[in-house]
Amino acid sequence: MKIVKHSGDIVAFNPEKLKASLLKSGANKDVVQKILFAIKKELYEGISTKKIYKMAFALLKKEANAHAARYNLRSALQLLGPTGFFFEKYIARLFAAELYETKLNLTLQGKCISHEIDVLIKKNNVISMVECKFHPGREAVSDVKVPMYILSRFNDLKEKEYAIFSRKDTISKCCIVTNNRFTSEAIAFAKCSELNLLSWNYPEKNNLKTKNDSDYLYPITCLTTLSLTEKDKLLILDVILVKEIINNSDCLEKIGISPNRVKNVMKEASELCNFL
Repeated sequence: MKIVKHSGDIVAFNPEKLKASLLKSGANKDVVQKILFAIKKELYEGISTKKIYKMAFALLKKEANAHAARYNLRSALQLLGPTGFFFEKYIARLFAAELYETKLNLTLQGKCISHEIDVLIKKNNVISMVECKFHPGREAVSDVKVPMYILSRFNDLKEKEYAIFSRKDTISKCCIVTNNRFTSEAIAFAKCSELNLLSWNYPEKNNLKTKNDSDYLYPITCLTTLSLTEKDKLLILDVILVKEIINNSDCLEKIGISPNRVKNVMKEASELCNFL
């Protein structure tokens, strides 16, 4: 059975890959087998991975909203656009959860020109600049031009002193983050230039996907009990993570959600963050 990926590539359908992604959603083996059986009955030659994903998402949602929310994570990151401003806030939250001090959206004067910095982080007296490359489309990648360009900005900034976290700070490291992935050339250049990279699937054991699951750092946009408009309203209120509504249901009422729906949203959030 051949299927069509988001990129247009035609590949063989791999049920084990689908099974693994369903299990990662938190669904048990019996539920996963039932969903796989239902999807296999609907498959046809040339079906798109997008359609398979939609079927799996709908079937998971019938079992538990939290499973569907976890399965929806990559798409949820794309909803932090379209400009990437909320993605930058989300990335700052991830570093804050790892006990970094964070600052967002600063303009610093380098040796040659001024630069707008997405996020600055500090831990153990080491300060890093974090540049976020947000892609609204699923198949877009960050190629080698991205680290080459950011390295030149980093070099213009790293030897100067700034009043950021204290009166005399120097930026000594640089990290580039994307919601999609880096090309192999971009990774090779970054390694050679001592730049840190973070993407959906890189590094292998400490990427955006694993950071979410290990500390329940899910973006508010993954919740299935909220509409797109409601998610946007919460982001504007600076509610970025699902965790942030667990003990603060008032923000849901602020955006006009009825008491009954608040209960449903809170139930999904609590299940997703393992607070039940």
